Amino acid sequence: MGHVELESTLSPTQLALRRTTEPQASASSFADALITSRQNISPKRQVEPGPNVSQLDQIFRCAASAPDHGLVRPWRFVIVPQDKRALLAEVFALALVDRDPGATLEQIETAREKAHRAPVLMLVVARLGACEPPIPALERMVSVGAAVQNMLLMAHGQGFGSSLTSGQAMQSPRMRQLFELATGEEAVCFLNIGTVSKRKAQRLHPEARSFVSSL
Repeated sequence: MGHVELESTLSPTQLALRRTTEPQASASSFADALITSRQNISPKRQVEPGPNVSQLDQIFRCAASAPDHGLVRPWRFVIVPQDKRALLAEVFALALVDRDPGATLEQIETAREKAHRAPVLMLVVARLGACEPPIPALERMVSVGAAVQNMLLMAHGQGFGSSLTSGQAMQSPRMRQLFELATGEEAVCFLNIGTVSKRKAQRLHPEARSFVSSL
């Protein structure tokens, strides 16, 4: 009984680690526990501290392990440090006004506030312009997604919460200008990482038979 009660207080990552340290645990069971226990943690539920320099380096090294046909590195990441959050906040606010000149002051302030939530915030950029060898853009997007998933899983493994956020502001010329996006580069989403202040119940994953078929 005591063991059950103790496990109920553990985070999904801690529980995965505990289970894979039991006898006969394997790399595959560890991977399964880590991947299936990962949750989306909203920036609103992320607090300090975020990953330190060493932990961030580990996260980025995991991104570099993503499949990359042609070795064209179709992804890059731009960290938004705390002293630059106000610049992003203003882009969020102005992008909203550009789309909706009638936006209320409350809506504009909410847009600004989104730039200040997660302890670590970075833009995911897809490099989809001309490249050599000429890898199709769709295949490069798969690589971008794989790199991002690797990062999310490593952050989870480190004990942090993480999430992806986007919205209409991603397509704003103001966003392109702030992040100095080159021709062929696209702002995909923001990646948020921090300490979890509150978790939701683990969501149910769909059964494989609902999305797998045979030719």
